[in-house]
Order: sequence, then structure tokens, then C-alpha cells
Amino acid sequence: MEHEVSNAPLIPATESAPESPASPALRSGFVAFIGRPNAGKSTLINYLVGEKIAAVSDKPQTTRTRILGIVTRPEGQIVFVDTPGVHKPGYRLNKRMMQAVLDALATVDIVVLLRDASVSTGNGDRFVLNLVKQSGRPALLALNKIDRLGDKSRLLTLIDFYRHEHNFLDYLPISALTGEGTDVFLHRLLDHLPVAPPPFAEDDLTDQTERTLVAEFLREQLLRQLSDELPFVVAVAVEKWAEQADGSLSLACVILVERPSQRAIVLGRGGLRLRDMAAAARTEIETMLGRHVFLEIFVKVEPHWRNNERRLDELGIR
Repeated sequence: MEHEVSNAPLIPATESAPESPASPALRSGFVAFIGRPNAGKSTLINYLVGEKIAAVSDKPQTTRTRILGIVTRPEGQIVFVDTPGVHKPGYRLNKRMMQAVLDALATVDIVVLLRDASVSTGNGDRFVLNLVKQSGRPALLALNKIDRLGDKSRLLTLIDFYRHEHNFLDYLPISALTGEGTDVFLHRLLDHLPVAPPPFAEDDLTDQTERTLVAEFLREQLLRQLSDELPFVVAVAVEKWAEQADGSLSLACVILVERPSQRAIVLGRGGLRLRDMAAAARTEIETMLGRHVFLEIFVKVEPHWRNNERRLDELGIR
């Protein structure tokens, strides 16, 4: 019999750390990533967690809301908060995205300023730096994408610039793509976190529901295969989640666009583009859920959804 599943998170809402007494030296806390679009925040959180929990693409503003990634080590637990890239808000969608950044800055134990070390410093970098300063939170500088640097001496110049601008806890070069420097990065963060019991169970990885992850996997394919402008006006919602008697899952997703011309682009000639995106998304969904998935996708024109407060609530962009 088909039935709708709840939107319960992958972690129980009231579940806490294991009941066994924690070591007095155990350190735990919340750490927020903040940076410009395409700094590599989602790539880094996926690498650290060891599972894909955030959509990744080369398009800016891929992340639209706050995502928690949980890393547990023998020394303690770090709850990473992946935030949208810092940008100038225009639509209500973008204002909510920036509010997610500000909320994270106000509530975490440590802020990580994630900086793309392969590009020159611009006004956007200075704006992000000022947000970190204004937060008043302890901050660590992570210089990402060092795998792209032929001349590593560039890192010294960047570190010197930031050292004169703010008193960071540490200045660490890393690569979210290859993992270089990430072990040191985790150890340094744990050193600076307070002595406290883990807020989540040892095997928890994220607060994202399976339903949310399904929508994000499909949206990631849209981001990868569409033109530079169109991804900004595309959203995905899961409208049907039905368990089948044979253990498979029947899903129906709707892709929102704002104009008929955008719908035609998403569909592609004869619907081939949508078919290819659906196939790629279904493969990732089946890998995540460990079962066969029937996936239906519809493309709906909904003018001005980015300014529709009710629709943004339904999409979970809060």
C-alpha cells in the first residue's frame, strides 16, 4: 500500500549523544563556513563528512539554506554549518539566503572563513572579511583550492594580508577536492572548541531529510547542465514519496521555473535534456537510499516564485 512518509530528519529531533559518560577532554561544538560563492564550502563539507549531503556545482549560490554536516572523532565532535555564498540579496529568496549566513555567524562557536586561494582578492572578499570581524566570533582562515596553485608562495602573501586584517585562530591551506590539509584542519578546530559532550549521536552525519537530499540531487543536475543564468530561477520540490510493496520507492518531483521559455530549456528538444538529468539524479538517489527508485519529474511555470514567501517556506528555504 502506498503511503506518504513524514519529513522527519535523518537524525531523531530529540536524540542526543550516547549515554555513556564522555571523557573530560572531549571537545565539541558548531563551526560555520562562510565565504564567497564558489569558495568550495559544499565540496569541503561533503569531503569532511564522507558522504554527499550538499549539492555541488561550479555555479554560484548553489547552497540556498543552512546544512549541518557532523564529523565525529575520538577527540570530539564538530558540527559544520554550510551556509550560502555571501552575495548581494535582491529577491526574497536571496534575502533568506543571506539571513541564513547572519544567523550562523551569530550562533556558532567558531567561524571558518573559507577563501579560494586561486583567485585574486576583490571587494567580495573584503565584504566577507568584514562580516567575520563584525560577528565577534573566534575565526579560522582556511585557504582552499591549493591544488590549483602552481606557485605555493602565493599562500604566504594571502596569509600576510589576512594576518594584518584580523586576529585569526589559525591560517591553514587546504584542498577540499583532494583532502590535502584537512586532517590538520580538523585537529586545529577541535583544539579550539569547548570541552563539551557531543550534541549528536556518533553515527549521525547530517540534519537533512532524505526528502531534502532527493530534491538537492536533482537540482544539482540542473545546475550542472543548464546555462549560467537559468539555475538561479530553478527550484525543486518532492511532491510524492510512496513506498512500494517490493521495497522500491515511487517519487514525483516538480521543477519550478518562472517563464515558459525557461520550461522549454529545461525540457530540451523532445524532452531529452530532462531525461538525461533525471537519469543522473536517479542514480545518485538510488545509491543514497540503497533501493530501486521510480522517478517522475514535471516542469511547472510559477512566475515570481523567488518572491513568494509561502513557496519559499514550502521549499524549506527559511
